Amino acid sequence: MAQEIKMSAAGLKAMQDELEYLKTIRRKELAEEIKEARSHGDLSENSEYDEAKNTQGLVENRITELEQMVKNAVVIDESELSVDSVAVGTHVSIKMTGDDEVEEYDIVGRTEADPLNGKISDESPVGHGLLGKAVGEKAEVLLPTGQTVEYEVLAITHAAN
Repeated sequence: MAQEIKMSAAGLKAMQDELEYLKTIRRKELAEEIKEARSHGDLSENSEYDEAKNTQGLVENRITELEQMVKNAVVIDESELSVDSVAVGTHVSIKMTGDDEVEEYDIVGRTEADPLNGKISDESPVGHGLLGKAVGEKAEVLLPTGQTVEYEVLAITHAAN
């Protein structure tokens, strides 16, 4: 069985919109680009044709990938989401032990992760380490650098999508 992909309703909508665009608009654009490139003659030395065909392959791969993700998507129902512990769909405030700086993150499914904008995946080291923790609890996290750090959960709320 394929692995479930947890995501917000907004994340699923964005994925469906991208899929629709690729299937309806981008495919037609690429077909025209290939047709135009073919009209330039010898295909064995036609870089425009090669580039259009390569792009077409990438788009078809992305369509397949999106179709699988949409098929396996599990939308997090925020009305049923508890803020008693960290889970996908929650916003957490944490502090590293020995540091005064408070960090804030939305815990999201892997397809919505955007660390630069404060959205970390439940599968990332920090996100995974925080799962199930309540306010006041500490999570020991092994970072990719090999360093182990400890975070204290300061607050948990619903994530703002």
